[in-house]
Amino acid sequence: MYDIAIIGAGPAGASAAIFTAKAGKKTVLIDNDKSMTKRAWIENHYGVMETTGPDLVETGKKQAAKFGAELVNGQVVNIQKSETGFQVETENQTFEAKHVILATGVATDLAEKIGVKTKPGTEPRIKTIIDVDENGRTNIDGIWAAGTAAGVSVHTIITAGDGAKVAINVISELNGERYVDHDVLKTK
Repeated sequence: MYDIAIIGAGPAGASAAIFTAKAGKKTVLIDNDKSMTKRAWIENHYGVMETTGPDLVETGKKQAAKFGAELVNGQVVNIQKSETGFQVETENQTFEAKHVILATGVATDLAEKIGVKTKPGTEPRIKTIIDVDENGRTNIDGIWAAGTAAGVSVHTIITAGDGAKVAINVISELNGERYVDHDVLKTK
């Protein structure tokens, strides 16, 4: 049983996985390798002079794995409520998780299929988004959404920040108190 299953390993999903795994939460990050970031050239991401979208996505996955997130390549085809959380089904595997974060970019078909409410998007060329509250919660308790799918700007720095924000909110709920991840520079 995973604490958190994250669907999508673009900037929002990978950022969420970095935080959840670093917090010691058992995390599975499932990605179908179709992130729109894979087509991007990026020069406006804080801390990065310039990079390709594929390099940014790979770096995010490596960071998440460094902290213990399990990376799975696959297409999630269904999510069902279970006694202890959710069953997340890919084409050939099923994962059990207490919470799910949808970080599916422009794809909202899975959310709609499982009964998550959507609404019209406000970003250019983003027709539909997942309806979330300010913390990233959807209408289904235990299912959260982050990044472009949740209506934030498509810019990688913004989606990454939203993924981190939602992850902090999920971790806080699991812990029963507000979670903060702030490492201190080691001095000699």
